[in-house]
Amino acid sequence: MELPRKILIGDGVISSLSDFVQDIGCVGSKIAFVTGRTVKKRAGAECESSFKAFQVENTWHIVEDSSVSSVLKLKRSLSKEIPDFLIAIGGGRAVDIAKMTAFHLNKPFISVPTSASHDGIASPFVSIRGSTKPFSIKAKTPLGVLADTSLLAEAPVRLMASGCGDLVAKITATKDWELARDENNEYFGSYAANLACMSAKIILNESKELRINKRYGIRIVVEALISAGVAACIAGSSRPCSGAEHLFSHAVEYLVGQNYGLHGERVGLGTIMMAKLGAHNGNVGISRRANKSEADKSKRRTGSELLDSCTNLET
Repeated sequence: MELPRKILIGDGVISSLSDFVQDIGCVGSKIAFVTGRTVKKRAGAECESSFKAFQVENTWHIVEDSSVSSVLKLKRSLSKEIPDFLIAIGGGRAVDIAKMTAFHLNKPFISVPTSASHDGIASPFVSIRGSTKPFSIKAKTPLGVLADTSLLAEAPVRLMASGCGDLVAKITATKDWELARDENNEYFGSYAANLACMSAKIILNESKELRINKRYGIRIVVEALISAGVAACIAGSSRPCSGAEHLFSHAVEYLVGQNYGLHGERVGLGTIMMAKLGAHNGNVGISRRANKSEADKSKRRTGSELLDSCTNLET
């Protein structure tokens, strides 16, 4: 079981990034920052100034997408002068690419999220787009997570809503995990499942407040996302966080492309679908019969038809 050594959440904590790095035992003279173009403009100068008092060499690497080719490109770039550790600053794309590259290089990495849009900010799992379809694999658990709520609050509200969608998914994901235990004799971790479910329930209970007070909402959402990521670390798999609703999201991405909605938006829609499919006898899990029936129907639909049918699910 590998967990983050330290988690720091608060206003303006990005300015103490260098102290945070030292506190968790990351030492070295070479740092690789992995980020996006927009985030570098927003937070790059402050990150660099944090390390001014230390004699360290830092390089910045811009990632364009979360694909296997981006991982290989970054790995090739870093292989010339391998850094002592990586710092991912950004959303899901930067964190996933840094996480996967750190795994390949066997180097530690630190997660500095700039949007509360997904639970990968604290988990060892990444969602990487392959040559034909997206898939999730286990990579590297972040050595530390630093979340600056001031920086997070600057992100579009839609990204926080996406994070809420990813969190609500834990309800159906854990039910699917229970189903795997009952039907396939798969390992089921009660603690990890309860921790993931608690993250979802907090969002549901605080839903009204999240809309009224963005700064308060950001803290609640990012704490819940980190908690869900830790649940995956404890479980040793993505089971407590990812079920049939995530498979739906991957299917949409495969059919119509990764730009059709944010990850959390697709997952949130998938959660509603899977909860409805498994609503019999009060069970939110999805039965094999219902799953097979829907899969057979989906084979005969185009991507657009499938998505259109989702919008009519409530009826």
